[in-house]
Amino acid sequence: MQESVQTIIETVRNYKGLLRKSPIKAIYEKLGITAQYGNPLPNYGEDAAIIPWQDGYLLLAADGMMTQLLVNEPYAAGKASVMVTVNDIYAMGGKPIGMVNVMASGDDEQRAKIVDGIAKGCRKLKVPMLGGHVHPDAAVDHPALSVAILGYAQNLLRSHLARSGDDLVLAVDLTGKAGCHTVQSWDANSGKTAEELLFRLAALPMIADRKFCQAAKDVSNAGILGTTSILLENSAKGGLIDLASIPRPDGVALKDWLLSFQSFGFILSVNPQYTPAVIDVFAERDVTAAVIGKVVEEPVVRVKTDTESGVLFDFNREMITGIVCPCTV
Repeated sequence: MQESVQTIIETVRNYKGLLRKSPIKAIYEKLGITAQYGNPLPNYGEDAAIIPWQDGYLLLAADGMMTQLLVNEPYAAGKASVMVTVNDIYAMGGKPIGMVNVMASGDDEQRAKIVDGIAKGCRKLKVPMLGGHVHPDAAVDHPALSVAILGYAQNLLRSHLARSGDDLVLAVDLTGKAGCHTVQSWDANSGKTAEELLFRLAALPMIADRKFCQAAKDVSNAGILGTTSILLENSAKGGLIDLASIPRPDGVALKDWLLSFQSFGFILSVNPQYTPAVIDVFAERDVTAAVIGKVVEEPVVRVKTDTESGVLFDFNREMITGIVCPCTV
């Protein structure tokens, strides 16, 4: 390992993909109270809203693409808009039903590339785009794209249910390549069939249905350590993470890998008695899963190697999203 622990800590803490999570708390505090007008389950940093429905749950999520990705790589942005929302549903133990989108682009060529990317994403992940809205008068340097998705789950994986003593299990597909140029990312979807992608994603609802795990998140643009830390923050817990145990592809520097958005990457908090079963479920799908650390009671996230250690986040005095489940405090 070339980078020191302190270098890793400083890099993760200052990464823009993580820092952009900071406005969430103020928004959550103002809008969370509106949940009283319906019957959703409380949201403590979940990847999707949860609405009890029949014998299970409807899952409702939305995501927006970064402006620079739309400007620089409109086709890739269209594909990514499908992938990230689909991942949000699977991360919670569900399966997608359908999507809608809102797109703003005043340039015919740019708009066509975005739509082609969306269509490709829908074909690859076999999820229908059922409707939406277009603003055809947006400036070419200010396009926008947001996608909402509806899914269904019988059993849930949540963001705030990590428990002290759990194993932190990272599941990633190492058979990929560097992704977009605009966003640091790892593309493990290209070159795979729709059947391969769906078989791989089916690991998450299977783990939920077998009650192997209660807490999980997909690795977002906060990166591996950032996403893991958000799960721990939501759960009012801390963690000890062994950097040497994090699976990564050959030839990719650890610092770069830790910041990469993953087209397939999930962090799970697993009771140790179920850890072998969880790892086996992923292994059956050619996904590398490994224990990278432990959940601890003290709300401090530490990272270590054989020779060094340091504090990544101390939730006693700082926050990432600021969303902490009061039932776990």
